[in-house]
Amino acid sequence: MIIEPWLVQTFCAAIFTIGLVGLLVRRNILIVLMCVELMLNAVNLSFAAFSEQHGDLGGQMAVFFIITVAAAESAVGLGLLIALFRTIRAVDTDEIRLLKE
Repeated sequence: MIIEPWLVQTFCAAIFTIGLVGLLVRRNILIVLMCVELMLNAVNLSFAAFSEQHGDLGGQMAVFFIITVAAAESAVGLGLLIALFRTIRAVDTDEIRLLKE
């Protein structure tokens, strides 16, 4: 069974939109990091679908590098989250503004 490319791209756009809305609306840093990961996974799925459709491995190689960057982003983001929580005992983005003072 072959899935139509427009259907996969619509699904990717929906996932990306959910991540973007969550990134803009939420104030919890952990949820913001999960929304960024959701957006990266939507882009990965889109690259993999285009790679399969065109029979080219370039998209799959891009997916590999994006997954590597996402893993590094998660590790650094969670490290910063732990340091922030130890400093101000909160994980809201509004509390980060207090660090400027």
